Amino acid sequence: MELQTLKDLYIKELKDLYSAENQIIKALPKMVKAASNEDLASGFEEHLEQTKEHAARLEKILKNLDETTKGPKCHGMEGVLKEGAEMIEEEADEEVKDAGLISAAQRVEHYEMAGYGCVVAYAKLIGDKEGAKLLQQTLEEEEATDEKLTDLAESVINVEAEAK
Repeated sequence: MELQTLKDLYIKELKDLYSAENQIIKALPKMVKAASNEDLASGFEEHLEQTKEHAARLEKILKNLDETTKGPKCHGMEGVLKEGAEMIEEEADEEVKDAGLISAAQRVEHYEMAGYGCVVAYAKLIGDKEGAKLLQQTLEEEEATDEKLTDLAESVINVEAEAK
């Protein structure tokens, strides 16, 4: 795809985010299984369902633009998720591993927030009001997930890991 307009970039970035979301959908069940803290595991499960909704929103936006979801693999997310997979395999005390899983999950959230922040701005500039609204909703959900992870880390998991 040749990028000649902001709309071209917008579509490219939407497809990249779609690839990222689908990679996350595959990775989250492994995170659920690796988490020993019940609140963390249930948070990952909740975010899995939310991530499926995020992918569906991207499908809708792309369809409204007469575009498919097909595009290159998001290599940035692939790398971030690879680091998370390494944490899952790490030999570590349960509480310490949970702290590491939160760190890995927050890297994912921050990567997504950067991407969604950009596409919200592009959607507004090119006049895709419905897309902007849906993407803003996803951005806010990603920010809320990041905040929940921080709260869980600071109130319980990191405290327990530090006690080891």
